[in-house]
Amino acid sequence: MGNHELHEPTPTVVSTRYGRVEYAEFGAGPAVLALHGAMGGYDQSLLLARTIGDAGYRYIAVSRPGYLGTPLSSGKTPMQQADLCAELLDALHIRTAAVMAVSGGGPCALQFALRHQQRCRGLVLVSTCGEKVNTPIPFSFHLTRLLVRWPACANAMQKKALANIEQMASRSIANPVLRARTLQDPDAGPLFTALLTSTCEHMAQRMPGTENDIAITRTTDYRLEEIAVPTLIVHGTADSMVPFAQHARALASRIPGAELLAIEGGEHVSIFTHRPEVKARVAPFLHAHASFAGNATASTE
Repeated sequence: MGNHELHEPTPTVVSTRYGRVEYAEFGAGPAVLALHGAMGGYDQSLLLARTIGDAGYRYIAVSRPGYLGTPLSSGKTPMQQADLCAELLDALHIRTAAVMAVSGGGPCALQFALRHQQRCRGLVLVSTCGEKVNTPIPFSFHLTRLLVRWPACANAMQKKALANIEQMASRSIANPVLRARTLQDPDAGPLFTALLTSTCEHMAQRMPGTENDIAITRTTDYRLEEIAVPTLIVHGTADSMVPFAQHARALASRIPGAELLAIEGGEHVSIFTHRPEVKARVAPFLHAHASFAGNATASTE
């Protein structure tokens, strides 16, 4: 997937019995549902698919409830969000799909596998939580949550942030050598920059979902032992937001048959800093479990 695919497809909003849901899609082939993390939306779901996905699939990039064009009322709990995703697949006449999720999209993905097992070909869990999150919420987030209520403040914050991408990047990639290498990479650099800039756009429309995600990750337990679909866990060993030792180990040890790709020295955004390593593992996983060649009974229609 080259840089030419950074041009975003137009998002669409469909109505379901649970409420409205926004999505965008690209590609053709077996379906892969892409679920963003906090401060996200369909645009960041697209970035997830473009960063670690392979060609030959139909990527359905969702705005989860509380983000951009999907109201929070469409599903506050991970169970409700999973059911909303199933309704979206119904609206698109898609019977089965693989699911890839990053960070705060994990609880929804896990519930989709639990509640809609026959429709879930497999899970790719990137930097997601496997237990309750207990890392502190940065003070800067509390301040941002207050300021984005006023458009003038939100615009000023966006302008200041976009004026110094390097400083923005330093919050996600502490290692200066790794940060510079990632930003200068002809493929990963534009993708990572797009992620950074997207979080500064329409911040007020991303905040309800972000606050809801924070509440979910601090209160929810996961029935990981009951997940019965192929699962690939991708997690950086230096992730300070969702610590590897607690979360990746829990996912890998409790989900039956789960595969673990530990990115040595990778932080929360390791899919950008170590993109080739991640893609080299995700591509065969999708081929084995999500593609028509790897799953003779799979069908998108």
